[in-house]
Amino acid sequence: MKVSGFSFIRDGVKLGYPFEESIRSALPVCDEFIVAVGASGDGTLERLRAMNEPKLRLVETTWNEQCRSHGFVYGQQKMIAQYNCTGDWAFYLEGDEVLHEDDLDSLRRAMAHYLNDEAVEALAFDYLHFYGDTRHLHRSSQAYRKACRIIRNRLRSIAPDGLYWAVIKEKKWHGGRNKRRTRYPRAAALNLPIYHYGNARHERYVRAKAETGNRYWSEKQAFREAYGDLDPEQVGPFEGRHPAIMTDWIAAHANPSFSFREDHRLTSRERKHRFNARLERWFGLDFSKRHFKLVRSWEG
Repeated sequence: MKVSGFSFIRDGVKLGYPFEESIRSALPVCDEFIVAVGASGDGTLERLRAMNEPKLRLVETTWNEQCRSHGFVYGQQKMIAQYNCTGDWAFYLEGDEVLHEDDLDSLRRAMAHYLNDEAVEALAFDYLHFYGDTRHLHRSSQAYRKACRIIRNRLRSIAPDGLYWAVIKEKKWHGGRNKRRTRYPRAAALNLPIYHYGNARHERYVRAKAETGNRYWSEKQAFREAYGDLDPEQVGPFEGRHPAIMTDWIAAHANPSFSFREDHRLTSRERKHRFNARLERWFGLDFSKRHFKLVRSWEG
């Protein structure tokens, strides 16, 4: 079994991403790790080269600045890196996502277990979305709770945006015309977490991300400039233990604390998620979005 890790990054230093920690957290389970590195002026490429990791392969890219809808430029960069993967599994980690050292053995065993299970096309992780600092989690169904980050490399898959995959279905004829359609991959739930630190960064990085990132989402404001403008009921305490590799980053780059805005008025979407949260508690439901079809659950 060969595992190819991959990611993309641009201005990772300027934006305060733990991209080095992210890569190092995955290297023990990967045979190679490909990073599509967008042209940066902050030393991101130099930092990656200085890691001096023999498994690491860097692909220098230029972002399409004309593509400013639905974050599709992120999907483009994701696929550039994925197209350079040579393993049986392609393992995607974003620059603010980190694996815990305690989960690596189980993860490697799961990939080996499902390697020859043709019903499983992808592997889905649980998500711990930190919010405001490293002591709080965004737990609402508004935040995705599970997401595929590993997919069979032989599949014809595409990334509509940076978040998820779509698998190209077989051709079908409709009215004499040949059409292709897509579907979500069939996945096994790993029941292992990914630690997502994007919204735990110091607020100065959050402001910088909003300035640069929102230009690729012309139809909405995808990135907010500050914390606290959120329904407090969507956030709860983190009571676990951070990956050891994140100790120095947390001390240097994490936001020290945050507070909710007292004048924040709930949006219609937040009111809906409040109601959904009650239904989830009462009936054991899960209304969070899943970009995959669940077919297996790892118990190893």
